[in-house]
Amino acid sequence: MKHPVLTRWLVLCAPLMLTACATIGPPQPPSLRLPFPPSDLRASRKGDHVTLNWTLPNRTTDRETVRSLGPTRICRGIGKLKECGTPVGQTPPLSKLPTTNAPKRPEGSFEDTLPASIKSDSPDAFATYAVEVLNQNGHGAGLSNQVRVPLAHTLPPPLNFEEKLTRDGVVLSWSASASPAPQEGVHYVYRVYRYGIGNNERILVGELPVGNEQGYLLTDSNIEWQKTYQYRAQTVTVIDVPSKPQIEVEGDDTPAVKVFADDVFPPAVPANLQAVFSGPGQKAFIDLVWAPVTDADLAGYNVYRSDDGGPFTKMNSELVPAPAYRDTEVQAGKRYTYAVTSVDQRGNESARSEPASESVP
Repeated sequence: MKHPVLTRWLVLCAPLMLTACATIGPPQPPSLRLPFPPSDLRASRKGDHVTLNWTLPNRTTDRETVRSLGPTRICRGIGKLKECGTPVGQTPPLSKLPTTNAPKRPEGSFEDTLPASIKSDSPDAFATYAVEVLNQNGHGAGLSNQVRVPLAHTLPPPLNFEEKLTRDGVVLSWSASASPAPQEGVHYVYRVYRYGIGNNERILVGELPVGNEQGYLLTDSNIEWQKTYQYRAQTVTVIDVPSKPQIEVEGDDTPAVKVFADDVFPPAVPANLQAVFSGPGQKAFIDLVWAPVTDADLAGYNVYRSDDGGPFTKMNSELVPAPAYRDTEVQAGKRYTYAVTSVDQRGNESARSEPASESVP
C-alpha cells in the first residue's frame, strides 16, 4: 500500500523533474568569433594606384554581432586566389565598431601601388584582389569576393595644362607628355574633365588622340556664365583587341586649373544691314533689316542714326527684340546713315555694324 504523503509529493514534483530534465543537453562549442568575409569588395585603378573599398562585417560566422575587428589583410595575385599567401598590406585593427542599427555600415579601404614588374599591355593581364578580415586573435573565415584590375601601362599626364576664357567658352591647352611607340591593339587618348565647385560631379569635356603633335587645344562651350569651374586632364590607355572587351585604364590627373566664367564678351556684330525708304502716298519712313545674331545669351539690339553726316545717336529707349526697325522720324531732303549693335543679357554691347544709308526725297 502506497504511503499517501509520498504519493502526493511525487505528484507535485513530477513537473519540476521533467522541466529540469528538458534543459540538459550536450554542451555547445565556444564561438570562434570569425568575422563573415566581405562580399562587396570593389576596386578602381588610376595610374599605378589601385583603391579597394569594402563594407566591414557586422556579423560573425556564428551570427553573433561583431564588436571589434583585428587587422584586414590585403591579398593580390595573378589569376584566381585560393588563399591570401603573403599579403601586400593590411589595415589596422578596430577596437570598437558602430552599433548594428547605425544608418550606414562603415567601410574599409586600402590603396595599393602596382609594381612595374607585373605590368603588361596584354588584354589578358589582370591582377586579382581579395581581402581577409581577421578577429582580435588573428583568425579569419576566408577570402572576400575577388576583383580584377587590368595591368596595362599608363602614360604621364599632359604637361603645361592651362585654361583661357574666351567668348566661345573655356579654351584648354596642353603639351604632349610622351610619344608612345606604336603597338598593335593599344592606343592612347587625352581626356579633359570639368568639375563643379563643391561637388564631385565629373563631366567629360572631350578627348583627343595622342599623336605626334606637341600642342593640343580643346574648347568647352557648354558652360554657364558667372560660374566657377575646375578642369583636369589625363592620359588614358585603351586596349582594343577583336573578340575581347575593350580595356581602359586612366592615368594620373594633371593639377586642377580653376576659372571663373565671367562674361565680359560682347555678342557678335550684326551683319548685312539694309535701309529702305518708303513714303509716296503715306507718311515717310525708313525700314531697317539685318541678319539675326545667334548668340544664345542675346538680349536685343540698339539702333544708331547719323543725320547728314553728323554724330551717331541711339534711337531706341528699350532694346529692339527682332532684327528689324522702322524709323518714322525722317524729313524730306535729308540723308540718314544707320548702324546697329547687339547686346547680351549682361549688358555687353558689340561694336557697330557696317553702316547703311538712305535718302528721303
